[in-house]
Amino acid sequence: MMTEEKTADQLQIESLIKNLDTFIPDPKKGLPLDVFYFVSRMTPLVNVDLLIKNEKNETLLTWRHDQFYHGWHIAGGILRFKETFADRLNAVAKAEFGVQIEFDSEPVVVQEKILPTRDVRGHFISFLYRCRLLSALDEKLKCSDPEAPKHGQWMWHKGSPRQLIPPHEAFRKYIEA
Repeated sequence: MMTEEKTADQLQIESLIKNLDTFIPDPKKGLPLDVFYFVSRMTPLVNVDLLIKNEKNETLLTWRHDQFYHGWHIAGGILRFKETFADRLNAVAKAEFGVQIEFDSEPVVVQEKILPTRDVRGHFISFLYRCRLLSALDEKLKCSDPEAPKHGQWMWHKGSPRQLIPPHEAFRKYIEA
């Protein structure tokens, strides 16, 4: 049996990957930020988004103010290695709102989002799930001043807000429905 000799580049990549593996003991718990950004430049990211409505048909949104976005958005999160959609949906609900949820077994919509001007976090496959609250929202995270929301605060919205982050423009019809 003939084996192909590895090139110097292949050997170097193999060595770098082995070294990188030492810094990521359990990718199921997430990646170091620099590694995550690197991966996001190489492959689409798979994420879930939580469409939560109340009895008044208002939509629960959170304010985001970071290096990527400034505006209201549907809470969501990127799947970790070997994590189920259900686990990520529940983790996002707990982290963003301090709540437990239930959700439909099938997503409302699956959308590809490509942000042409960005390499880091520039390509997503998003699964929007209709969710229902099973516990009370964390009132400490409620936005008390709609004119000056702070990062991580939540607020119910009747219709879609003017300041919806650009990647969620595709979800505007579900917010308004």
